[in-house]
Amino acid sequence: MLKNIVILLLASALAASLLLRRDAGSHAAPSVTSAPLPAQVEPPAIVPSVPVPVTTPAEKSPPQEAPPAPLNAVAKLLQEARANPVLTGTAIGFCLIDSKGVVTMDENAGTALIPASSFKTLTTATALEILGPDFHFTTELKSTAPIQEGVIRGDLVIVGGGDPMLKLDDLKAWAADLKQRGLLRITGGIRVDPSFFSGSLYGDFWNWGDIGNGYGSGVAGLNLNHNRYIVMFQAGPEVGSPAQLLGINLEVPGAIWKNEVTTGPADSGDGVMIHGGENTNAIHLRGTVPLGATKFQARGAVPDPARFAAHHFRAALQAAGIQVGSPGTGAGPAKKSGSGSGTAKSSGSGVATSIAPASPSHSLIKHDSPPLLDIIKSIHKVSDNQETECVFRMLGLKAGKPSAEVIREHWKTRGLEFAGLRMEDGSGLSRADFIRPLDLARLQFVAGTGPQGIAYKASLLSENGLTWKIGAMSGIRTYTGYAKTKSGEEYSYALMVNHYTDGKTVSELCRRVLDAMMGL
Repeated sequence: MLKNIVILLLASALAASLLLRRDAGSHAAPSVTSAPLPAQVEPPAIVPSVPVPVTTPAEKSPPQEAPPAPLNAVAKLLQEARANPVLTGTAIGFCLIDSKGVVTMDENAGTALIPASSFKTLTTATALEILGPDFHFTTELKSTAPIQEGVIRGDLVIVGGGDPMLKLDDLKAWAADLKQRGLLRITGGIRVDPSFFSGSLYGDFWNWGDIGNGYGSGVAGLNLNHNRYIVMFQAGPEVGSPAQLLGINLEVPGAIWKNEVTTGPADSGDGVMIHGGENTNAIHLRGTVPLGATKFQARGAVPDPARFAAHHFRAALQAAGIQVGSPGTGAGPAKKSGSGSGTAKSSGSGVATSIAPASPSHSLIKHDSPPLLDIIKSIHKVSDNQETECVFRMLGLKAGKPSAEVIREHWKTRGLEFAGLRMEDGSGLSRADFIRPLDLARLQFVAGTGPQGIAYKASLLSENGLTWKIGAMSGIRTYTGYAKTKSGEEYSYALMVNHYTDGKTVSELCRRVLDAMMGL
């Protein structure tokens, strides 16, 4: 009996299965893109107590995400820096571009940051392509009358051409040349024409603390010795005591020196801060020199470059035995205060700083600067702001439009359109300058593969496959250039760090990032 019941149940199940297959074959299901829902089958009514087995499609396992690629050494260092509490609030940007122009690493590279002196590469790369490596600045010496019987009955006029490299030795060579031509006397004076560059000597956004110091020297149509002088001190006998002003080289005519410099600890280094300004006579010397210093030097910015050049050319002529104007009009030595602090005054020279009423139609000497490529090598080596600003202003002067506009338009024609760029000067001395790490790295790639690419790359500092231009100001550290890695590929890069308080930590981070980049 039990056997019959089992057979009956199996037969019923088989019949139900056949019935289901027949129904499925007689009604085709519509085509859908999603997976079909499993069929629901009711058990036969005659055997409700025995379930009918139903086969359903196996459920698919959710797709497994690929494990993240291991961080390379550079990415790991940047990740660690983000987590370092010492760098809380610090902005770090990094961009790496391969030899095909593909961005291979991007760490906050789309955020504009302050570049400091790595910004100079924007000016230098542009100048090489627009002005050319053989471009020269030209300064001309003219007179309002010819040399007759050893006398110029009129004035000598120096017509500036924006040359940032004109030196005192050049003026001495001019004087020697005139002497050799038989010149003995100039009845008039020494005049200058600094109008080649218009506007202020300084960038509109340069800091008050910059413009009196040597690295912030002004930019004029006529420049001499980078418009800088050297001031020398002797430290006092103990910390806090006044430091003595020993002298000024080169003399700044008409300057009134207000010395407030004191003595700092022996290991304090250069703490001198010089406050001056455009065409001012009062120059304030503040800060500290290290204990034990006997001839400590600091560099300051000449407040009136035109007057400075005229003064020293007059002295060069007189030293060569050429009389200028009436006897006794030459400048005497600077007067210095004998004690530590106080006021000292440099003598004036009585020279004019404007073009003579009569046209200086007689050309005596034309002086060319070194070729632009040599100036750019100097800029990249010593990061000279004044040299860079002369090149920057020349770009605008040649094109008849603002220099920053010239730079933007040039690189746009080369396929590089900047976003987030603010260019208030050409040197990066202004903290109002912004550029994205992405664009700074892209600039290196485009310039390096451009018509002056070989010359441009060779003008940068380089060692063991790493080429760079560094930028550094208080709270700012940046690097940009090229890296030939151990794989043999050359990358363009930009590393920018802003708003930090621990310089030692940032210096170590930058060193390790650059080393790791070379190991890629």
